[in-house]
Amino acid sequence: MKLSEQFFYTKREDVKDEETVSGNLLVKSGMIKKIGNGIYMYMPLGLKVLRNVEAIIREEMNKAGASELLMPNLLPEEVYVNSGRRANFGHDMFSLKDRYNRDLVLGPTHEEFFVEAAKMKVKSYKDLPFNIYQIGNKYRDEPRPRFGLIRVREFFMKDAYSFDRDLEGLDISYQKMFNAYKNIFDRIGIDYRIVTADTGVMGGLLSEEFQAVTGIGEDTLVLCDCGYSSNIEVSKCVTHECEEETKKEKELVHTPNAKTIEEVASYLNKKPSDFVKTLIYKIDDELYACLVSGDREINETKLLKVLKARNIELASFEDVEKVTNAKVGFAGPIGLDIKIVIDNDLLHKYNYVVGANKTDYHYTNVNTSDFEYHLAADIKNVKENDACPVCGKPLYFKHGIEVGNTFKLGTKYSEALDLNYLDENNTLKPVVMGCYGIGLGRIMAAIVEQKSDDKGIVWPLNIAPFKVGIVLIDKKDEKQVALANELYNTLSKTMDVILDDRDERAGVKFNDMDLIGIPYRITIGKKINDGLVELKDRNTQETQDIKVEDVINKINELI
Repeated sequence: MKLSEQFFYTKREDVKDEETVSGNLLVKSGMIKKIGNGIYMYMPLGLKVLRNVEAIIREEMNKAGASELLMPNLLPEEVYVNSGRRANFGHDMFSLKDRYNRDLVLGPTHEEFFVEAAKMKVKSYKDLPFNIYQIGNKYRDEPRPRFGLIRVREFFMKDAYSFDRDLEGLDISYQKMFNAYKNIFDRIGIDYRIVTADTGVMGGLLSEEFQAVTGIGEDTLVLCDCGYSSNIEVSKCVTHECEEETKKEKELVHTPNAKTIEEVASYLNKKPSDFVKTLIYKIDDELYACLVSGDREINETKLLKVLKARNIELASFEDVEKVTNAKVGFAGPIGLDIKIVIDNDLLHKYNYVVGANKTDYHYTNVNTSDFEYHLAADIKNVKENDACPVCGKPLYFKHGIEVGNTFKLGTKYSEALDLNYLDENNTLKPVVMGCYGIGLGRIMAAIVEQKSDDKGIVWPLNIAPFKVGIVLIDKKDEKQVALANELYNTLSKTMDVILDDRDERAGVKFNDMDLIGIPYRITIGKKINDGLVELKDRNTQETQDIKVEDVINKINELI
């Protein structure tokens, strides 16, 4: 591509409405353009990066035996209703009606329709296994689009689905995809961790995420040097057993104007860990009191799993005051007429402080024997330096951007949508499914978060929009122009090359090459008179003079 003949631009100033490094640099470098909240254009350079990522994904998927197809994005809503997922998506799903008043949606995910595709083939056990995939758009009405390409309303995704006759077959198909994913992310050059995760609205037996480790990200990764890795949403907590104490008689104490743990702790001269906090939740339209130690936080994902529920939200102030007969801030488990769920740690905690369900009062010296509870389970968030559930060493946290995920769906969708096969005994059985997704835009953002500097983006060679940038310093120097065109024409036969032949100052051209992240830059300037050109490595920032006759061989060596 010769820049003098092409649509090319960069911005000099930082972008005001982009809060991340990746969002700012992708817009500045002319890769993407924001046109609405969570809605982006992919400009020519950005589209080339996207297509390079797509090519690697497609190669590895095909190598693993998957067949590509393409799904529509305008879909009948009733299919999601029949599978039982329409309510789960709620307002996150874009809904519309056609001229005949039929309900349609923009596809947020396509499990149901892959099942419909599979029905065209599956009749007996002989038709299994197989894997089909697509690379296309998804739409979700995110309440808070943010972080550039990381949380958007329209995004590019590769989604694949495996179909097997039993769980043993699913294990084999899952491992094939798992290995393909590792190949994909290794080839792209991303720093990632594989963590156990919540199955969420996808449901199923197992979910694992491929998380790009970055300084920002919506996910917290819980890691240990022994190899343990998990998303904080599902990370197991080792039960903390306090040293056994003699149980004391509970005592009602006056705590005027002290509502929070910090305020009551200061008033009673105690530590937050001496308290048990009671949070009232509305879970599937039923109120629950949920208890954890005063220095811990409730994990709502775990709570939903424990109660096998779908929806969770903190109860309204009105509901809390009605249940406790007190103002908000004084809830406790004693005397409550709703179900109580306690964290496992409370089974080994003694003589703690709780709210008294009476305004301006708390109980001290409370023990689990002082109230009845419905269930005890691990419902708290893990903390840094907690014991690893595998080896007992201290855990540590990293931020992550989820760039891929793999699910063992089991028979959830096949049973809901009647995808069955006849086995050797002519018995009808549900097909066992797996699901495998990759976010292409998120990969771009994660790479920029990991691989950028004060000059701009540092694209890995495999996905860079161009492998080599040739900078022509003086357009009026016929010798420079001739060599620039010769190198451009030769290298373009085997790789993507960009020639900056614009009528711009050298500094502008150098800055643009650094900003857009071209791996290797060849500068053709005055040194041509000595038979030399300059070669710069964008990753290491190292430059060296190369003889003109050696340039082609040197570039081929590097690439």
